[in-house]
Amino acid sequence: MIIRGRVLHFLEEPKTDIPEGSYEYIEEGALLTKEGRIWEIGNYQEIRTKYPNFDVMDHRNDLIFPGFIDLHNHFPQVQVIGSYGTQLLEWLNKYTFPEEAKFSNKAYAKVQADRFVRLLLGNGTTTSVSFCSVHKDSANALFEEASKHNMCMIAGKVMMDRNAPDNLIDDPKSSYRDTKALISKWHEKGRNYYAISPRFAITSSPEQLSQAGRLVSEFPTCYLQTHLAENEEEISYTLSLYPRSNNYLDIYRGFGLVGNKSLMGHSIHLSPNEIATLKDLEAVAVHCPTSNMFLGSGFFPLNNLIKSGVKVGIASDVGGGTSYSMINNLDAAYKIQQFLKFSVKPMYSFYWATLGNARALGLEKEIGSFRKGNFADIVVLDTANDICSEIRMKTCKSLTEELFVLQTLGGNHSVKAVYIAGKRLK
Repeated sequence: MIIRGRVLHFLEEPKTDIPEGSYEYIEEGALLTKEGRIWEIGNYQEIRTKYPNFDVMDHRNDLIFPGFIDLHNHFPQVQVIGSYGTQLLEWLNKYTFPEEAKFSNKAYAKVQADRFVRLLLGNGTTTSVSFCSVHKDSANALFEEASKHNMCMIAGKVMMDRNAPDNLIDDPKSSYRDTKALISKWHEKGRNYYAISPRFAITSSPEQLSQAGRLVSEFPTCYLQTHLAENEEEISYTLSLYPRSNNYLDIYRGFGLVGNKSLMGHSIHLSPNEIATLKDLEAVAVHCPTSNMFLGSGFFPLNNLIKSGVKVGIASDVGGGTSYSMINNLDAAYKIQQFLKFSVKPMYSFYWATLGNARALGLEKEIGSFRKGNFADIVVLDTANDICSEIRMKTCKSLTEELFVLQTLGGNHSVKAVYIAGKRLK
């Protein structure tokens, strides 16, 4: 089909002050999709003339943009989002662990998977990196639901063998065995990828982290996701459990868990040595802005990490995060950096949530832009969807300004349509 509108996507990372050349914008644009992938991009009239028999989806005046990519969230926390009044460790024990225990019920996991995927897609997120509960069936439920929509899903069951309720505990051998079975079933099947998922060092013994490292070695094309340096109390507790380690990241490194497919959620309170290690081993520091604000965790050192050459991603982290919308999370990231005297340019923000995150995953030849051959994962954005935005947009004098207003005032209500692999979702 031909998808008509104001086509925008990124070709390279926009440099702070010189975004020109980093993106392609076609005011009277169109995408030609075929067999679920991008076939051609260009002027609408020219494409229409070349392909007169193709169906046209008319979104003129709206932005045609690559689907958003969310690098870190928690599928079992659909009914935890917005839980009042605690910081990380208390929040886990008071709200999250009791909810995750319900996912031992296969039917419950299936219902929540349907809700979770619909919430992601409804917010324009077409690729997700997600933690499941400790139960194998929770991972099966999520992969099954994502596969129904042909969305790109990277996920894994958490590995936890201590410091959690008894009904959420596995053991090193069973977590290895269950993870291996899930990798065999789902990894690189359709658009699914597996993420080996020790929750964090507090809930994994040395024996379990050793098994996680064994899995990383045996399945090098899998991702590794965990949490790192989110909260100062968490860091102190972690180091008390691993007193021989020099720092938090050193724990994971010692078990072979830090590499170019490692996604380190939060990565807020980092030492210079940890930053150097992230850079040298090409691991990804994943910013979770609405979660960091909601749980009072701290300010992500974005400018320092960029200058240090660390790969950075951005994510919602629901349910600690308070919005499934990547637009809202970009807005929160901008505001956090204002406290650190660093202004994030809007071109960088929208690059970050699409091609930037795709590059962090090593999937830029599949998702994140309208490069020919990429999957036709598309979000259609109405930048003047509500009265406040409509009034403000009348004063915008550039695409950059329009994007910033969209980031600040937009959200779920800005998403007009979503396409996965060229198919429009209801």
